[in-house]
Amino acid sequence: MKHLAAYLLLGLGGNTSPSAEDVKAVLESVGIDADSDRLDKLIKELEGKDLQELIAEGSQKLASVPSGGGGGGGAAATAAGGAAGGDAAAEKEPEKEPEKEEESDEDMGFGLFD
Repeated sequence: MKHLAAYLLLGLGGNTSPSAEDVKAVLESVGIDADSDRLDKLIKELEGKDLQELIAEGSQKLASVPSGGGGGGGAAATAAGGAAGGDAAAEKEPEKEPEKEEESDEDMGFGLFD
């Protein structure tokens, strides 16, 4: 993933056909070692292809992937709770204070370019 990100950054910068050395230079500029095998494979697969066309094709493929969720159950529960009558206000539970989440500076064992 880090190799592809560097390749795309070079493409955005105007380099229409980045070489393996170009990608290595970008990665090394931020202290990351490039994996030569993966990088060579990436360069071979993207050689002679237009980045904008590849991105457009990928977007079309992602558009066909279903990503919706079933959100209809909440409305029925609310309607049933509202139909309980006037006693509902008397039986109202005291609100709990939201738990405070501890902030962490740890990156959970991975970084942006790992």
